[in-house]
Amino acid sequence: MSVVDLSTPPTARGFSLAQYAICLRGVVWREALRFLHQRERFVSALVRPLVWLFIFAAGFRSVLGVSIIPPYDTYVLYDVYITPGLVAMIQLFNGMQSSLSMVYDREMGNMRTLLVSPLPRWYLLTSKLVAGASVSILQVYAFLLIAYFWEIEPPTYWGYLTVLPALILSGLMFGALGMLLSSLIRQLENFAGVMNFVIFPMFFASSALYPLWRVEEGSPGLALVCELNPFTHAVELIRFAFYGQINALSLAVVLGCTIVFLGAAIVAYDPSRGMLMRREG
Repeated sequence: MSVVDLSTPPTARGFSLAQYAICLRGVVWREALRFLHQRERFVSALVRPLVWLFIFAAGFRSVLGVSIIPPYDTYVLYDVYITPGLVAMIQLFNGMQSSLSMVYDREMGNMRTLLVSPLPRWYLLTSKLVAGASVSILQVYAFLLIAYFWEIEPPTYWGYLTVLPALILSGLMFGALGMLLSSLIRQLENFAGVMNFVIFPMFFASSALYPLWRVEEGSPGLALVCELNPFTHAVELIRFAFYGQINALSLAVVLGCTIVFLGAAIVAYDPSRGMLMRREG
């Protein structure tokens, strides 16, 4: 029978898959409990896109029909077109809310308790990211359920399943972006301004509200900004996934941005190299 040397630090011995799974479950469960106790967060996440859907899009429903462009096989009404953009809006706001909670946890000392765990820091941050993305997916499907009764649905019910991988990837990208921003902000009251500075330019300078070919007709420069915007590619990834299709360019951009944002956030939360600890020091 082998004997484990308990004098060796846990980080040197390594961890089993079960221990990693317990950590992930604990972080996800903590985020789920926080979400359940913050009902106003769930309501506010749905109010914003529903206002756009029921008021803004309904007013332009017959005026701004969208011509036949991929992935659509026929003309679609405006509220059908903007639904993927509203889904991405939910995930973007949730990513910012999750990062806001990280700033709050850092001020209260909870974040320090999490980061001193013997588990690798990158895994702890990734677990936090997965927890936030899981919450955003629940919010998205609640929105899609309401939109279904507004007669907005994919061409087949399989669309609700084929869109799930796109939702996971886009949720991870927005969460990683928020995590990176949270590492650069020291005080909670400063985060609201940064959220607005990030959210609204990303949302309006994208294909969420209008096709890019229409933007290019009016302003080629703005069209270029929209094409470079990661939010645009998240919207298009979701849009194509609703119809059981893959937009290869959007998939590559969202995946690449997720890796870059998460990698930068891990470095920023590193006590020896990160901007967070330098600023606090």
